[in-house]
Amino acid sequence: MSTVFSPSGRGVPLAGAASQHGKEFEFTARDFERVRSMIYRRAGIALADSKQEMVYSRLARRLRATGTASFAVYLDALERNTGSAEWEAFTNALTTNLTAFFRESHHFPLLAEHVAGRKESVTIWCSASSTGEEPYSIAMTLCEAFGSMTPPARVIATDIDTNVLATGERGVYGADRIERMEPERVKRFFLKGKGAQAGMVRVREELRALVTFKQLNLLSDDWPVSGPFDAIFCRNVMIYFDKPTQGKILARFAPLMKPDGLLFAGHSENFLYVSDLFKLRGKTVYELADKASATGATVAAGARKA
Repeated sequence: MSTVFSPSGRGVPLAGAASQHGKEFEFTARDFERVRSMIYRRAGIALADSKQEMVYSRLARRLRATGTASFAVYLDALERNTGSAEWEAFTNALTTNLTAFFRESHHFPLLAEHVAGRKESVTIWCSASSTGEEPYSIAMTLCEAFGSMTPPARVIATDIDTNVLATGERGVYGADRIERMEPERVKRFFLKGKGAQAGMVRVREELRALVTFKQLNLLSDDWPVSGPFDAIFCRNVMIYFDKPTQGKILARFAPLMKPDGLLFAGHSENFLYVSDLFKLRGKTVYELADKASATGATVAAGARKA
């Protein structure tokens, strides 16, 4: 007998499963449109028509995990209980988390130059931290810029996906993740595993202490972060949002930045056609268009202290 998840995550009885063209579960065009609408409302992600197979593959795992017989029943249960823990799993399943240490490497020398010589404490927000490689790359850059493993700096790392945040907090990675990193960096910032941990590396405690991981949905009314920030990294996440959503997020970024703050974008993202609040400073690096109007506000109304 199949089951459908209850608010507690436990199953309740449901009649047998359906199949479609050899697939394990029936997945209709209406099901796909419902998923598109639900993830857009929940996380601002705009799924393209071409993502239908990806959606099926990822959510089919949730149907198996919850013992649900069909997408229609699964989505009905989500919509009936908006507070269900399954919403988190649903969102996590549809979030793409491609990342690497020092990805888009041209950004990090710019960051080092930006903070070098600063007397006051530096705060960087990494707004789509994924499994932690990006915020740790930022932290390594700060250590190198200040010539210290304990620089006057901190990195706030946020993501909507709780699974990847847990990975980032652990700071443990396969050794293949650092193969392309300079040996001196590896020696300075990582510990190599031995015995049962052979083939793994752990971020050193001093580096981990610089990074604070928090869950944050960029569409949420409340952001658990506060500025002013010396820089915001929002790389390779805006591509999943439509332009109106991008504009709203950029409008909330602006008052959280220091007047000379930098906004780092992904290689395929262009904010110039979305908002007039920022101007291009370099390759996928932006600054406030009107620095005089920057408030350095601690946070938009209602947000909590970091």
